[in-house]
Amino acid sequence: MKRRLWLIPAGLLVLAGVYFLFTLGRPAPVPVKRELYEGVIYHRIVRYLPHAMIAHVVVIDRKAGGMSFLVTPGDDVEQGAIRARTTSEFLEEFDAQIAVNGDEFFPWWSRSPVDYYPHSGDPVTPSGFAASGGDVYADGLQNEEPEPTLYVSRRNEITFNQPPNRVFHALSGDRILIQGGEIVEGLDDSIVHPRTAIGVNRNGRYVILVVVDGRQPFYSAGATFRELAELLRDFDAHYAMALDGGGSSTLVAEGEDGKAVVLNSPVDNYIPGRERPVANHFGVFVNR
Repeated sequence: MKRRLWLIPAGLLVLAGVYFLFTLGRPAPVPVKRELYEGVIYHRIVRYLPHAMIAHVVVIDRKAGGMSFLVTPGDDVEQGAIRARTTSEFLEEFDAQIAVNGDEFFPWWSRSPVDYYPHSGDPVTPSGFAASGGDVYADGLQNEEPEPTLYVSRRNEITFNQPPNRVFHALSGDRILIQGGEIVEGLDDSIVHPRTAIGVNRNGRYVILVVVDGRQPFYSAGATFRELAELLRDFDAHYAMALDGGGSSTLVAEGEDGKAVVLNSPVDNYIPGRERPVANHFGVFVNR
């Protein structure tokens, strides 16, 4: 009997060791709330039901002062509108403080860890409408149905599907999640994947960035679109849009040395921690 009792703590120790190995090199699966910059708060949300989910939420107060936004500029490249970059490369190249991945893009494939496209620097084109600094570099006309689009004015005001007379920054996405404070009807509530989304509160003062880790057993399965919308609503999003998800989902911040620090656990080709080069991004500048 005593021998059997010793097996219980031994078994728990083995399980703890396996769990440690699965979380090694990834953000600890514990809730976190901390200030990254004045007016920029980072939250790590950990849930276990109905499945494991680790979400990373950055809430940006536009009234904190000096906040501005950037959509990746287009490039003068052949066979595409822009050069692919990881989200970390984007943040460091443009000296931003916060960044997430943006729209879907083409061409793209991921057959194996050595057979994939794009690599950093390869030409790609965003799937939807895209603009940066008044330069429209993707029109989204290849889509049968236009993608929802976020617009950023020169005054850094964000609207969804309401193009201004003169487009400044524009970034398209997968689908609208929240409209007028209400979760859009019919959002899928069964398929879980890594997700990226952006939202704003009712008066536009707060910008909410969300990245959910996924495809990582014993760590985080991901989120459905319905769960993603509910998470944004928990942070008072009045309008919200999903961006490209899956292996593209990445959230980075500037470290003390000016280099990018990845805040989530991206997964490309089912390799945790591997960033995927993508077409465009949404960047945040603090105190500029």
